Amino acid sequence: MSALRLASVSFLALMLAAPAVAQTRTSAGAEEGSVPEIVVTLQKREQKLLNVPAAVTGLNASFLTDVGVTDFAELSLFVPGFEVQDQSPNNPGFVMRGITSDSGAATGEARVSVFQDGVSISRSRGAYVELFDLDRVEVAKGPQSTLFGRGALIGAVNIIQAKAKPVLDGKAAISVGDYNYRMVDAMVNVPLNDQLAVRLSGRAKHRDGYTENLLGGDDFNGLGSDALRFTAAWRPTEALRFDLITNYQKDSAPGTGFKSGTFAPTDPTTGAIIGDLSPTSGAALANGAGFKNRNLGLERTVSGTTLLGEWRLSDAYRLSSISAYRRFSASEVFDPDGMSLPILAVAEDAKGKQWSQELRLNYDAGGAVSWFAGLSYFKEEASTAVPMQFDERVAGLFLTNNLPRPNALPLPVVAAVAPTAFGPLAPYIDPAHRESSTNFGKTESIDAYADLTWRVTPKLELSAGLRYTKDDKVSGYAASVETPSVLAASSAVTPVITANVQTQVTQLVTQYVQATGTAPSAAQINAWTAQVTPLVVRAVVAGLPPVGIFKQSTPGNGTRVDQSFSDDGITYRLVARYAFSDTFNAYVSAARGRQPKVLSGDSGSTPLAAPKFTYADAETVDSLELGLKTRLLDGRLSWDTAVYGYKYENFQTQVATQSGGLITVSAGKADAYGLETQAYYRLTPGADLFVTYAYSHARFGNGLYEGNHFRLNPDHSLSLGGRFKFNTQNARFWFTPTYTWQSEIVFDDNNDLPKYQPAVPGLRPVADTKQDEKQDAYGLLNLRLGYAPLNAPWSVEVFADNVTDEAYIKDAGNTGDNLGIATFIAGEPRMVGVTLRINY
Repeated sequence: MSALRLASVSFLALMLAAPAVAQTRTSAGAEEGSVPEIVVTLQKREQKLLNVPAAVTGLNASFLTDVGVTDFAELSLFVPGFEVQDQSPNNPGFVMRGITSDSGAATGEARVSVFQDGVSISRSRGAYVELFDLDRVEVAKGPQSTLFGRGALIGAVNIIQAKAKPVLDGKAAISVGDYNYRMVDAMVNVPLNDQLAVRLSGRAKHRDGYTENLLGGDDFNGLGSDALRFTAAWRPTEALRFDLITNYQKDSAPGTGFKSGTFAPTDPTTGAIIGDLSPTSGAALANGAGFKNRNLGLERTVSGTTLLGEWRLSDAYRLSSISAYRRFSASEVFDPDGMSLPILAVAEDAKGKQWSQELRLNYDAGGAVSWFAGLSYFKEEASTAVPMQFDERVAGLFLTNNLPRPNALPLPVVAAVAPTAFGPLAPYIDPAHRESSTNFGKTESIDAYADLTWRVTPKLELSAGLRYTKDDKVSGYAASVETPSVLAASSAVTPVITANVQTQVTQLVTQYVQATGTAPSAAQINAWTAQVTPLVVRAVVAGLPPVGIFKQSTPGNGTRVDQSFSDDGITYRLVARYAFSDTFNAYVSAARGRQPKVLSGDSGSTPLAAPKFTYADAETVDSLELGLKTRLLDGRLSWDTAVYGYKYENFQTQVATQSGGLITVSAGKADAYGLETQAYYRLTPGADLFVTYAYSHARFGNGLYEGNHFRLNPDHSLSLGGRFKFNTQNARFWFTPTYTWQSEIVFDDNNDLPKYQPAVPGLRPVADTKQDEKQDAYGLLNLRLGYAPLNAPWSVEVFADNVTDEAYIKDAGNTGDNLGIATFIAGEPRMVGVTLRINY
């Protein structure tokens, strides 16, 4: 263990501490040297974080700006027990206490819910949105189904967007940096009268890719997002308020850099070696000829409208309403095999739209009992289509293990050897064979919930919550094959062709003998064979059904097949909080989270056969948590910590089928225990220190992956930093260093163990025996230094991320892993830039 890691762990062992920063409100008389109070709304009412009996991290706009957070991946660095993998905006992985939520299937359900102002946006392909013009972000760990509902199996992230206010205000920030980085944030808030105000804000964020495209064109792993938000606030009376929020975001990003760890980058025409196998060096990727008629990359739009209403019926009763409509459409084209040759090109076309309505009644008369209860309705329709294109010449050589490693043959050579490799079938081998599969999901859900808090004594508080969820679901599946794959059918049709050729040649020989009384020569028989073979092959190929390589067509070559089912369940929470003093609280909670059962479709084993549907039983998690929260040193130290343990039943995971698809199955039982701690310390009025630490021991129990680590989950993670601000006679300066560190992670629930990756004929020609799909422990150092003249409306800040240029990977395995040729995605290298901010 390095000196830095040892020092960090020792410090944490002594303090049990890390940051808790959120919406801040300084009460009257608060000392300048104390940490501001933290207010969150986890329990559907405003409470100081100190008094909330749950593991919650809140980050306000000031903190997010100071440490340079603009997206979920950066946010997660400062939240203990929370990890985010951003393979692309279309394919994020949200990880809470070891549990990953990242399925792109339209039939799947989230385990970690993402909300915007209480509206679920958890569908994976539409969840990753830009974080700008926010009031705060609240991250609650542990089962939160009772409080948040849909998908909050093991945690929830709630983005609280800034609302229009009755003041004239505006600000802008312009950032530029290397890799052609540029980002513009702007906001203007205008009061129209005493009751109505509007706010318009937006962001444009773009950056060239940091993984070089060795074949020319746009580099990989770049950014391209434009987002706009309009809000209106109407306060017709003191008791009634409405907030209208409309969001729109468009992403247009270059391709994801899936770097092969098996085949070196080569020039596909000449075969010249143009790169190496390092995950962090350049990649030679390209789209298949004519596939989707576009380049590699992502095109996505996300939009939504929310209406928030609150009516204070009396001093004790408050009625709240959340109405929302949301939709997204995303199309991403990628080269998943990581090779220079066009063995496979894949796209993912995902669409979704949802409607939701929630009504909640709160009661709090300031007495011993308070409660809230509500009803919600949720409807969603989604689909995920996965079209694929194969160059059957390359695929055939690969699947028969005749493609040299690591330096593959150039494409002209592949084309030249195809006739020899495929014999009489060579003329029918398709360099652009296409097939597609689509999964569909439809959900109608009704929730009824209630939560009651009883203040037994001034120090003891008990809470209990219950939620009932009823889902009516439809899972659908369809697959089509554009033209039959002779490559896929070759093992079946070759004996047929041979038999038919032999039959026809035998007939010709018989006729010759009968006509001449002598046997034909070998040369004559060979000539007849050469003459008959093309005719037989053509006849056999013409009679082939629409057979595919990975996907077999559903009836009618693409007809959708649906199955309906229902699911219902109950989740709960039981909490006790004891206030030892005004600045020291302890709590214990028991809670259950639940993910509905899932029905996944996949192609049948033969063309035009009905699809196969596989059930994964409802997943449940039972959690026990003990927490401590306090403010020490006259309010200069805010600290909270929690220890927890949980058990899963029917843990759902995705596995590859022999047809190359992914289905959701139960991996059996799983359990975990851990510790999360966070503290914020005000050393002086101008110097703040913060630290977070999480320990997560998450392992599979019995079942498919017994003893394996959970994917994307480090056992240890740490962040620490400071906000240092000081003034001179004419200017103010600030310095914000942060350091984040995590221990080793694996990228798949199978932990890349060879026993789970044997050779599979027609899919994985060689067993994967190398356990390399993991990332060793690493840390990232970020620095920000700012300057502003006193009383000036502008400031300038220099920033540097990953100062030490640490090389790491953010993902490994991917689609290529199903073929036994895992791909790797590099993490961001060192990036520097400057930001100009203007307030007006």
